[in-house]
Amino acid sequence: MAPYTERVKPLRPSSTNLNPAASHRDHSHCAHDPARADGQGVDLTPARRRVLDELCAAGSPLGAYDMIDRLAAGTGKRPAPISVYRALDFLVEKGLVHRLASRNAFMACEHGHGAHEPAIFLICDACGAVTEATSSAAAESLRGVAQSAGFMPRAQVIELAGLCARCKLT
Repeated sequence: MAPYTERVKPLRPSSTNLNPAASHRDHSHCAHDPARADGQGVDLTPARRRVLDELCAAGSPLGAYDMIDRLAAGTGKRPAPISVYRALDFLVEKGLVHRLASRNAFMACEHGHGAHEPAIFLICDACGAVTEATSSAAAESLRGVAQSAGFMPRAQVIELAGLCARCKLT
């Protein structure tokens, strides 16, 4: 069996840059680079781009109302919750953002895997760190389970709660 976490990418430390002039941050190093998304036919409206920018800058999961607060701090205008939820839903659908059900929060995709490939989140109970991982073995296993049941998955997000390597040692 292949290693569980074939690709693991811990999230970057949080950024506090909420400058509205930075609404088009450089994402060329990110798996969810808006330029690549645009090239793949993903329509990143200004509102969607701002939401993606803030999730990238956060470097950790954000709830929708945390996102609203960050957007308001950056622009001076408080967006309507429905517009933020619509942007988040769109970004999740396109595979640029993941929703963590256990945290009721969203985070930018760190791997750039396909929208229908499983994402595995390792969530530390002690420090709250979240690490995104992928596994071709897990993907193949889930695909087999779904096919044998005649099921067409919409999303494949797996959340594992426990202790990260750092907290396990303390």
